[in-house]
Formats: sequence, structure tokens, C-alpha cells
Amino acid sequence: MDTTLRDGEQTSGVSFLPSEKLQIAKLLLEELRVDRIEVASARVSEGELEGVKKITHWAAEKGYLDCVEVLGFVDTPASVDWLTEAGAKVLNLLTKGSLNHLTHQLKKTPVEHFAAIEKCIHYANEKGISVNVYLEDWSSGMRHSRDYTLELIAFLADQNVKRVMLPDTLGLLKPAEVAEYVGLVSEQFPEVHFDFHAHNDYDLSVANVMEAINHGISGIHTTVNGLGERAGNAPLESVVATLSDFTTVKLNVQENKIYRISKLVEQFSGLHIPSNKPVVGENVFTQTAGIHADGDNKKNLYFNDLLPERFGRTRKYALGKTSGKANILKNLLELGIKLEPEELSKVTQKIIELGDRKERVTTEDLPYIISDVLQNNSIKKDISIEGYHMTHSKGLKPTVQLKLKFKDQFYEAHASGNGQFDSFMLALQKIYKSLNKKLPKLTDFSVSIPPGGKTDAFVETVITWDYGRIIKTKGLDSDQTVAAMMATEKMLNIIEQIDSGNRA
Repeated sequence: MDTTLRDGEQTSGVSFLPSEKLQIAKLLLEELRVDRIEVASARVSEGELEGVKKITHWAAEKGYLDCVEVLGFVDTPASVDWLTEAGAKVLNLLTKGSLNHLTHQLKKTPVEHFAAIEKCIHYANEKGISVNVYLEDWSSGMRHSRDYTLELIAFLADQNVKRVMLPDTLGLLKPAEVAEYVGLVSEQFPEVHFDFHAHNDYDLSVANVMEAINHGISGIHTTVNGLGERAGNAPLESVVATLSDFTTVKLNVQENKIYRISKLVEQFSGLHIPSNKPVVGENVFTQTAGIHADGDNKKNLYFNDLLPERFGRTRKYALGKTSGKANILKNLLELGIKLEPEELSKVTQKIIELGDRKERVTTEDLPYIISDVLQNNSIKKDISIEGYHMTHSKGLKPTVQLKLKFKDQFYEAHASGNGQFDSFMLALQKIYKSLNKKLPKLTDFSVSIPPGGKTDAFVETVITWDYGRIIKTKGLDSDQTVAAMMATEKMLNIIEQIDSGNRA
């Protein structure tokens, strides 16, 4: 049973619109094919009522109405009447599973509470509503008031109840306790269908679900992306993967739809999925180390059973300082590009340099890097920018101090202009004037980033020059001005080759 729309909505700051609830409900039942969904708490608001009505109307038309559940309270007739108005047919009745909650929150005796529960179940059944029962704070009850908790289960076993649901409300259980407590109630009450509802306060929810499954539980509760109060609930994506791979349990859930609904819930909830979150995180199917990509090329040495295709995803190979040639080859293969060994080495070195600066390179960046490397390969480098210092202050003209190496000599110049690149060009003109050399005319200047906008590694600057013939040069850097300077450096070497050829 997935409770994203009820317990998941108790995440701080998360509130789904009625239309959003309907879209999530449709995906959960029709595409993901979970067995049941819990969609709301009774009597919360008019918006909640509207949302449940939308879902039950759709579910009735599609034959899913018995799969739609609503949390209600021991408050006969209020919650049951609310469900009736909403068109729901399944009540998840919240009772007190620990003596501590019963005594200090409800201030009732067990006899009084049991009588009120029985009255609510009877009234719901009269209205054509089936009942499941939550034992709120069941985990604390088993720890500190076990006699009361077992007495409540024994009482419910004689009621017209479909399921008794055991929540670790405070997320306090360790796996050994889950095994003990679930094993105990399953053995004592073999005729009762028990659900387990885990919270993730100690990051043990998936481990606890595993223990519950191994000790006789019949149903489990999850939320998409692990949404829920405090640290959240057992995440659907991790539970499905774990049960599929480590138990003999057969699930109806369609794994290849998990990522799609995960991203939709991320969008509707406004809560970003951590990039390293298992199954649905952005990076969990990305190999970063080059040795891993190399191993994947040699009999998939770094694959495990969590293949990305299971979840509607693809494996990626990150580009950075640790990626190496194997990762780059994987990305080039995706782009249909083949490089010569020397070119591949230079592309690798460029990516390592970017990674050392903690800049992120994507597959979309590769054509830009390759273009830059290939252009560099074709140009004899007699001239290089050896140093620069740029200033840009409000109310003052930008300035550039430039150090240029021309063959074996060094030249310096300082200039102020209308921008940093203009200042750089003015300083360059001073150096070239001292050498009795001319610079070409700049006729076009464009800046772009790779498509998709996901890079933080660089921008590409393309400059068109007129030197009696059209010359187009490119520069790559994370700084737009530096990229333009790199493009200019290429131009200086090209025109030096042209002049040398003319002199010859």
C-alpha cells in the first residue's frame, strides 16, 4: 500500500493540489500498479475532500475504488460520514496501539477505547465501508505496554476488520525488534492480516521492512521518494528493489515506471531528490571512476543487479578528473564520434583540467571540447598568453595587465577600455604596435553553452576575424572573457602562420 498522498503529504512544506493528487493516484494504480493507495485523512479540509472526490470518481469508473483508502478517527459518526460524502469505501481507522498514547492523549481506559472502536467499525460497515485498523505507536506499545497492545489485537481479531496495520510511528525500532515483535503477533494471531508501516528516523526503514517480510507480515506501506513526517517513510523505490532482489516475494509493481512517478512527485512536492538517493537519484547509475568504465568494457565487471534499465533509466559515465579514457570512450560512443589516440589523450587531459577546477562536464559538452582540441592541434603555437590581471569595478573603467610570449620573447602592456575583453584587445594592440604588426578586424563575437544548460564547466566563445580572409576561432573556459582571450590566442597563431607563409 502506498501512502504518498496521505502520510507523504505530512512532509513539512508539502501539500498536493486536488488535481495533483488525482494524477499521482492514476500513475500509482494504473502504471506503477501498487495494490492499494491511501489518499487522505478525513475531516482535514475542503480541499482534501475535493481531492478525494476526484480520486474516488475516477477510481469508481476504472474499477479501483476498493483500492482507495482514507485515514479516519474513532469519532463516530464524523469520519465515516466524511468518507461517505467523499465516495470512499475503505476506512483506515486510527486507534491507539500503546497504553501511553491512550492514557495521556485520549485519557481513556482500554475498555472505553475498545467500545468506541467497535461502535465505529459497526457504523462503517452499516454504511458499506470496509475497515482496516492502524495501531498508532504500536512499536512503543510492544516495548512498554505489550499486554495492552496484544489485548487490542485480540479484540480486533474478533471484529469485522480486513487488516491490522502496525506502524513504527516514531521510527524507533531496530531490525531485531521488528523481527521479534512481528514474529510474535504473526504467531499468536495467524488468522489476522498484518501490515507494517515503517518510518525512517534512523535510516532503517528498508531494513525493518525486510525483517517484517521475513517474519510473517502480509502487507507493507511505502511512499514515493520516502516522503513523510520527520525523516519520512520507507521509500517505495528502495523497498521494491530490495524485495525483488533479496526475497521470494512477488510484486505487482512495475519497476520500469518508478522513475517516472518519482520525478512527478518531486515536481509536485517541490522536494528535490538527493542525487545519491538509491534507485531514483540522478547519480546512482553514473560511473565516475575510469577504472569502472574500463571494467564495464571488460565483461561488465562493475555491474550489479540494480540495472538502470529495470527502472526506466540508462547507465551514464561521468566526465571529470577521475574519469579517464574509458569513460570518455563510452560518451563518444553515445555521440557516434571516434578520435585518434593522440586526440583522445588531449581531450582526456582537457577534461581532467576542468575536473581539477571542480567544474562539471556533461556528454553535451564533449563536441565543444573536441572542436577546441582539434583546432588547437591544427595550429602551430608560436604565441601564447602567459599572464593577465583583470579588474572590473563599479564606477571605474575595466583594466587588463597582459603578458604575451611571442616566440622566445616576452612583452607586457596595460590598458583600460569599455569592458574586460576590450581592455585586453587594447593592451594586445599596444604590444603588436611595438612589433610593427597589425591585428585583424573583429567582425563577429558569439558566446554559447552546450545544449541543455546543465554544464558548469565552460562557455564557448566564437570570434570571426577579417585578415584579408575570414578566420574563425573558438575558445573554451568557465569565464566568458578568458574564453574570448583563448580564441584570440588561436587567431594570433593563425595569422603568424599566414604571415610566415607570405614571407617565405
